[in-house]
Amino acid sequence: MTLKTELLPYQIKAVEKLSKIKVGALYMEMGTGKTRTALELIARRYNAGKVNHILWLCPCSVKTTIKREIIKHADHIEHLTICGIETLSSSIRANVELRRLVQNKDVFLIVDESNLVKNHKAKRTQNIMWLAEECTYKLILNGTPISRNEADLFAQWMILDWRILGYRSYWSFANNHIQWDDKVRGKIKSMLNVDYIVRKIAPYSYQIKKEECLDLPRKTYGTVYYELDNKQMDHYHYCAHELLFEVDELEPHTIYRMFTGLQNVISGIAINLENKNFGRNMFFKDPLENPRIQTLLEVLDRLNEKVIIFCKYTHEIDDLVKVLNNKYGAGSSVKFNGDVSQKERQENIRKFEYSAQFFVANKMTAGYGLNLQFCNYVIYYSNDWDYATRVQSEDRVHRLGQNKNVHIIDIVAENTLDERILSCLFRKEHLVDAFKGWLEELKDKKSLKAMRDWLDEKDASA
Repeated sequence: MTLKTELLPYQIKAVEKLSKIKVGALYMEMGTGKTRTALELIARRYNAGKVNHILWLCPCSVKTTIKREIIKHADHIEHLTICGIETLSSSIRANVELRRLVQNKDVFLIVDESNLVKNHKAKRTQNIMWLAEECTYKLILNGTPISRNEADLFAQWMILDWRILGYRSYWSFANNHIQWDDKVRGKIKSMLNVDYIVRKIAPYSYQIKKEECLDLPRKTYGTVYYELDNKQMDHYHYCAHELLFEVDELEPHTIYRMFTGLQNVISGIAINLENKNFGRNMFFKDPLENPRIQTLLEVLDRLNEKVIIFCKYTHEIDDLVKVLNNKYGAGSSVKFNGDVSQKERQENIRKFEYSAQFFVANKMTAGYGLNLQFCNYVIYYSNDWDYATRVQSEDRVHRLGQNKNVHIIDIVAENTLDERILSCLFRKEHLVDAFKGWLEELKDKKSLKAMRDWLDEKDASA
C-alpha cells in the first residue's frame, strides 16, 4: 500500500500517537483530513503484514466519496471493503458476508462517523460490536463524537474495547456516570464522573478542531422570518391544541407525534388527525402559493451564488427542484436525497460544481462526507432538532479548501415550532428534552390539565 500525499503537521502528531496502539479514535473535525490520517495508520499495519484486509464502515451516502478519497491518497489497496453503516441495520446478507470476512481475514476495522452508532441498543451498533470482537486493529473516526452528552461515548468505545472504559454493559456505565431525571423516565438529568471518562479515553484518542489547525474563513449566521398564511396558521393552532391532548405521561412517542404533525403543517401539509400517519393532503395546490417557498425565492433573488438548500421532507425537495428549475432555468437545481441512486448522486454533485446553481438536499443524506467547499452559501429551508447532523452538514462547505466566508441562513415560520427548534439547535439541546422540561414544570403545579383547560377557554372566548 503506497500513499501519494503528504501528511500535514497535526496529522503527523495523530499518527505518532495512535500508531503505537491497536485501537484508537480520531476526533478530528470535518475538513481536517481524518481520512488521510486514518490511511497512514492503516498503511503501517498493512505493509507490516499485521492486517491483510480493510473494512471501512461509513454512512451509505458517502461510500463513493470515501472510495474516491482513498484512491486520491493511496495506491495498491487490493483488499478493501466499504459498507454502509445503515445497511447493517437490516441486511442479513451484508451481516453474514462481513462476519465471514472478519473471521477469515486479519481485518483493520474503520468506523467512520461513529456518532451513527452511539445508540447501544440499535441493531447496527450491536452488529458492528460483533464484527469488532473479531478484529485486532480498530479505529473510530468522528468530528463531533458527543452530540448530546458523554453517554454518546459508551457504544463507540465498546466497539474499540470494553476494557478502556471498564464496563461490559451500558447499565454498569450508567450506574457510575448517569443521573436520571426523577420526573421524566429515561431522561438524563446530568452526567457524573466525567473526568474518569476523559482520563480513560485520553491515551487512545487524538482530537483537533478546525480553528486549531486551519486558517478557515469565518461563518456568519442569519435568520429570515415569515408568517404562515391565515388558513395555514388556523390549522396549525387547531392541530397544536388537539395534539397536545394526546401527550400522555410525557411519553416520547406522543411528543414526537405532536412535533411531526406541527412540522407537517409548517411544511405545507394539511394533516388529518384521525389518520395515524396524518395523510398527505397538500395545503397549497400550487407550490408558489406556499409562503415558505415565496420567502426562499426572495432570499435567492438577492444572491448570485451557488447555494446548498437543506430540507427535512422529500416533498419539499421535489417542490423546490421543480420551482427553481422553472424560475431560474432547466438544470439550475439538482436534488440529493434517498430517492436518488448512488450513481445519480455523484453526477448531481458534478453538475452542482460545474453548472447548476442550487443543490437541494436532505442533510441526513448529504450531511456526511461530501466536499462542497466550492460553495459558501447554505440555506436551511427546514430544520430538525439533531444538532450533530446540523454541524456535519455545515461542514460540507466550511472545511479545508474553503477561501470565502461561509454564510448560513435559516428560514423560520414566526410563532411556530420552527423558532423552538432553532433555539434548541443553538443551545445544543434536544427539543424533546426541552419540551419535557417545560411540561414537567407545568405538571409540578398540577397545571398540565390547567393549561389544557386554558386552551379550551381561549377557544371559547375566541
